[in-house]
Amino acid sequence: MERRVEETRKAGRYRNYVSLDRKVDERPWVLEHGESGARRINVWCSNDYLGLSQHPAVIDATVEAVKSVGLGTGGARSISGTSIYHTRLEKEIASAYGKEAALLFATGFTANDATLSTICDTVPDIVAFSDSLNHASMIYGIRYSKAEKKIFRHNDVAHLEELLQAYPVDRPKLIAFESLYSMDGDFAPLKEIVALARKYNAFTYLDEIHAAGIYGATGTGYAEELGVLGEIDIVQGGFGKAYGGAGGYIAGPKAIVDAVRSYAPAFVFSTSSPAPVVAAALASFEYNREHPELRARLLDTVGELKHGLKALGIPVVSDDSHILPILVGDPHRSKEISRRLIDEFGIYVQPVNAPTVPEGTERLRITPTAAHTRQDVEAFLAAIRTVWSDVTTEAAE
Repeated sequence: MERRVEETRKAGRYRNYVSLDRKVDERPWVLEHGESGARRINVWCSNDYLGLSQHPAVIDATVEAVKSVGLGTGGARSISGTSIYHTRLEKEIASAYGKEAALLFATGFTANDATLSTICDTVPDIVAFSDSLNHASMIYGIRYSKAEKKIFRHNDVAHLEELLQAYPVDRPKLIAFESLYSMDGDFAPLKEIVALARKYNAFTYLDEIHAAGIYGATGTGYAEELGVLGEIDIVQGGFGKAYGGAGGYIAGPKAIVDAVRSYAPAFVFSTSSPAPVVAAALASFEYNREHPELRARLLDTVGELKHGLKALGIPVVSDDSHILPILVGDPHRSKEISRRLIDEFGIYVQPVNAPTVPEGTERLRITPTAAHTRQDVEAFLAAIRTVWSDVTTEAAE
């Protein structure tokens, strides 16, 4: 184990954790606690896109729930672990997505893993078609099931159709894909995939976890924004990103939700999420639906940053969404840029290296939030211009 970790260090892929002390009402600023003491830094790599983790409505709901019911539920969902908050939130999610039922999980990873493995193991002779850049949670759910598996090239609908054509129309099929790929920042061609699913008689399973809370008239995600939510069979999302909390969920047909809650070991044998955490998710979900100005503020900030990066000639993998990955292409350079940004400018951007992304595509994953101001954007652009120029010049030499 020590040898393997040392190999990871030499390859520039060792992950360094930054110890942060987040303060309510000071976002996106935090205190970093390092060897030389504490210092104030600006975070540009958080998935708390809307800052809802520190919103008064969410905090108040959490505190009230803690005082009312305590912390843990004391068991799995079937053994005292279903609180009134779990029940209310599942009803809210099902209603918001226009689905028959919904189910909560302790994490988004578990939601994908448990649901996909259950579907693939329960439906006889099913074939699972998975995008090549799907999240690890989706890959694991499909990989370790009994289903036949086919991988289609990322967002390549022609390749997907080629694979679908090889199977009888009456054979069960599942197409699993994401609406927004968080490492590339690009959207999936949802309308085209939905059309193929109809044509070839396939179920659709859509991971909306990075789009939920941001896109669509009510914030449910990219499928709502494109007007195809009703044509998606199963939607997965979570509260650890834009909603600022924790936990995952699925929404879909009652038969599928019932099967998952009855047969998925990761759900059946897991202690349920603490009631106050679910109460916080419920408050965040409701608040976000009623306050589209938060989403608008985020997208305005993203637009300013996109324009600035383009003007500087800094390569962004995709500018589709609110996630802006800057392509570096080398693990040592990406870590050096990250180090200089935080050491010299107090700007925290975590490098993303293999195996999270393929070798040679290392990047800095920039995620503006609704809390970032125009002054924050200007400071970030000034810092990245200096560091990028220095590091890329050194690399060329």
